[in-house]
Amino acid sequence: SAPSSCLIQHLQDYQTHVVKMGKGDKKRGQSDLVTREYTIHLHKLLHGQTFKKRAPRAIREVKKFATKAMFTKDVRVDTKLNKALWATGVRNVPKRIRVRLSRKRNDDEEAEEKLYTLVEHVPVASFKELETKVVEDMGDDE
Repeated sequence: SAPSSCLIQHLQDYQTHVVKMGKGDKKRGQSDLVTREYTIHLHKLLHGQTFKKRAPRAIREVKKFATKAMFTKDVRVDTKLNKALWATGVRNVPKRIRVRLSRKRNDDEEAEEKLYTLVEHVPVASFKELETKVVEDMGDDE
């Protein structure tokens, strides 16, 4: 019975840790306005997807990625990113895409979310050796 009680204690500690750390981190991370650049590996996200559904699914996957990374339900895709994903047609979506995720304040008073995420395309020559990086805002539309 000793191993089971030890396991139960471990699970309880883990739950309290998740409750304390998890939710607090989300709220703290959400409050500030931040801009980061990510590389999204679309190839693995679209694996096995029907040809005629690939580009629309890629848009949905980019939105899902932004929601997870920035903790905002309101995600807006820039027209240039949309064009970049659709550039080679509905079937031949790029294997990877570099995006800039900007968490911004919602000026609309009636909005249920105070913040939204803008997803913009960052054209790059090669994806080799690229990592996630924080971009210092240049005071654009603040």
